[in-house]
Amino acid sequence: MDRSKKFSAYKVYLILGSLFIASLVVSNLIFQKFFYWDFFGIYRFEISVGILPYPITFLITDLISEVYGKRKANQVVTAGIFASLFSLLIIYVSAAVPATSWSPIDNELFNKVFGATGIAVGASMASYVIAQYVDIQLFHFWKKLTKGKYLWLRNNCSTFASQFIDTFTVLFLLCSFGQIEWKLFEGLLLSGFLFKVLIAFCDTPFLYAGVFALRKSFNLKHGEELDLE
Repeated sequence: MDRSKKFSAYKVYLILGSLFIASLVVSNLIFQKFFYWDFFGIYRFEISVGILPYPITFLITDLISEVYGKRKANQVVTAGIFASLFSLLIIYVSAAVPATSWSPIDNELFNKVFGATGIAVGASMASYVIAQYVDIQLFHFWKKLTKGKYLWLRNNCSTFASQFIDTFTVLFLLCSFGQIEWKLFEGLLLSGFLFKVLIAFCDTPFLYAGVFALRKSFNLKHGEELDLE
């Protein structure tokens, strides 16, 4: 690959990494609001809004895994850990400084909104680390087994397994630390997992479109990965 194309490939990689980190950090900050969604009268989802940006992270890691390789996908996951911990540090410092008398958001309201962020980030990080690395490992396992064919299969199989692990782990930890009542555990687990499965099905065409566009832009053969080293 010539120098200009490698530079372009790096830019795309950085953009994907930025979207990944933004989605991850935001999901930890907004998790305390829960919403419902009646799915055509078939099922009523009751889930945290924090789940909305989270599937984007798995779509991006699958896209990076397919085009840039396993190592680059793992690097993005690791960067996400540091970004989440750094955001937590900023929130703790912000909570520690006193609000002025005229501040639109006083100390009590700020702590009510962001007070559980530390527990949320801790629970999210534990589930995130396990689920993301499992997702990447399974993605490449299926890629090797199918010799680079059936992108939809490795995308969905890796995502289904990792999303269940992620949903179960984060809910188990949040319930254990008293952030969510145990009686809600099973319902939230089912809603969260089914929602993520539904999104995984829906994002498959976007994964195909992204892989096709990148392969065409950088003249990659089927199954070939970009070398940014």
